Amino acid sequence: MIKLLLLLIPFLLFATKPKLLLLNVYKDQNISGWVVSEKLDGIRAYWDGEHLISRGGEIIHAPEWFTKEYPPFPIDGELWSRRKDFEHISSIVRDKVPSQEWREIKHYIFEVPNAKGGLFERLALVKPYEGRSIKILSQKVIKNKKELTLYLKKVETLGGEGVVVRDPKAPYIAKRTSKALKVKSFLDTECEVIRQIPGKGKYKGLLGSIECKLKDGTRFKIGSGFSDEERRDPPQVGDIVTFKYQEMTKYHKPRFPVFLRVREVSTKRIKVKDAQ
Repeated sequence: MIKLLLLLIPFLLFATKPKLLLLNVYKDQNISGWVVSEKLDGIRAYWDGEHLISRGGEIIHAPEWFTKEYPPFPIDGELWSRRKDFEHISSIVRDKVPSQEWREIKHYIFEVPNAKGGLFERLALVKPYEGRSIKILSQKVIKNKKELTLYLKKVETLGGEGVVVRDPKAPYIAKRTSKALKVKSFLDTECEVIRQIPGKGKYKGLLGSIECKLKDGTRFKIGSGFSDEERRDPPQVGDIVTFKYQEMTKYHKPRFPVFLRVREVSTKRIKVKDAQ
């Protein structure tokens, strides 16, 4: 029986990895008549009609009451509570046994995968299901780059991380597209932690920096952006972390990288914890 349960664990925790609309980076394109929304700093969650699934294909263990009135068709959005609350959101959403803290979370919907029509037509399908758990993410029509810049400044002043600008007439696209762009005052991306480097001086006995690897194999170090708590309990080797930077150097390394958060905990790290 135990062996059978161990064999079933992967199927209980993981689903088919969803094919999602992914954002490109805004580079001064013509966005007249497009729509803008705040880029929520939460956990991406795809509803396949039966389960909430993370971007990586892992089942999200939401309480039964949370998804009780969800639609029978796929929807895509962000599980979010408030600005600058990513770590708390992540701890709630990633817990295998859902807690009462789920009452702080709402699912902000910005897409209806595979539905026909433009963005507003697709989102209209979700309107009957708005309620305790589901909210449709507000989309504001903008006239030009000046309005986009003003909206971005407002969001960042309030503590938001950036905005998303989209062509509302474009059909649903389940891949990275130039019809949906993220806009920020700085650039950000993800990398894999490959080494922890001990601190010196005031950080003696704590984390000094981490060495990371980009998808193309480029290696570099991140030494700033960590809180004292994060230096005591730092990202582990194999974790995927998000960092911000100004630009790429001529050696294709991020200039002035700053740690933001752990975006994905490695499978290896989870197994080590479970074994303790």
